[in-house]
Amino acid sequence: MIQNAITIGTLVAFLQYTQRLWQPIQDISDKYNVFQAAVVASERIFRLFDTPDRIVSPEAPRLPATGDRAVGRIEFRNVWFAYKDEDWVLKGVSFAVEPGQSVAFVGATGSGKTTITNLLMRFYDIQRGEILLDGVDVRLWDLRKLRENFAVVLQDVFLFSGDVAGNIRLGNGEIDESRVEWASREVHANGFIEKLPDRYATKVRERGAGFSVGQKQLISFARALAFDPRILILDEATSSIDTETEQLIQQAIERVMEGRTSLIIAHRLSTIQRVDKIIVLHKGDIREMGNHQELLVHRGVYYKLYQLQYKEQALSVASD
Repeated sequence: MIQNAITIGTLVAFLQYTQRLWQPIQDISDKYNVFQAAVVASERIFRLFDTPDRIVSPEAPRLPATGDRAVGRIEFRNVWFAYKDEDWVLKGVSFAVEPGQSVAFVGATGSGKTTITNLLMRFYDIQRGEILLDGVDVRLWDLRKLRENFAVVLQDVFLFSGDVAGNIRLGNGEIDESRVEWASREVHANGFIEKLPDRYATKVRERGAGFSVGQKQLISFARALAFDPRILILDEATSSIDTETEQLIQQAIERVMEGRTSLIIAHRLSTIQRVDKIIVLHKGDIREMGNHQELLVHRGVYYKLYQLQYKEQALSVASD
């Protein structure tokens, strides 16, 4: 171009045509990489599908006298459990929960809080001891009927693509529209659902994109209430949300817990002061058991956790 052999327009056209030539080749290369990743992922998925179930229903399931609808009495008798070999997560754990009672589990990360709830629903089988639901070992229950008695509300709520009503009923045809709306009203989720463009028919994107943390939590409580479980498991979920939404969630928790055996995995001790019993776990052992006031008077592990948490909150407020 400097030597006037070509014009600037020819140079620009040459560069653009070069880019157009190589862009499809680059796209094909990228698609090949995606295809290879999909092949690897598919192998893992099919390997998972081909893995035989280790936890299965007994050939002759046994039910309590009350039938497959549990009353809600839970008992752990000298339970020992390890995920691998003899690296014990729970060591000789024993406690009982009466029907309708609320019990909170507190302790440091890795102390065995979530493991207890997983064992109760028989996601794993224990190595020693017994876990009883209404006086019958959970290993003797029909697996599906056992798990139908539970509802779990996790801290990280998963919403599926579909609509709001479908995320509450989770494919259960016995839960009709009126029950979906009733459950939403009871936990105060209808406040924001009624403002959505299509109310309960509003489309939900994968993982609930577009909904706030508090809104997803309220939907999860409506989901739990709609299924009417006998035993409720709560992984506390009032962190990282505004004060107004936290109050709604606390009201939802109280409503869902009414008349049910409730197990609460507690992270914030301020939210469990009114439960019937607090069980303090430390390295797989039960160190203390009692209500909030009894444990504070005892001045043990719970008292130290309580003091530490409130000291951190005080420092946080002071720094603000």
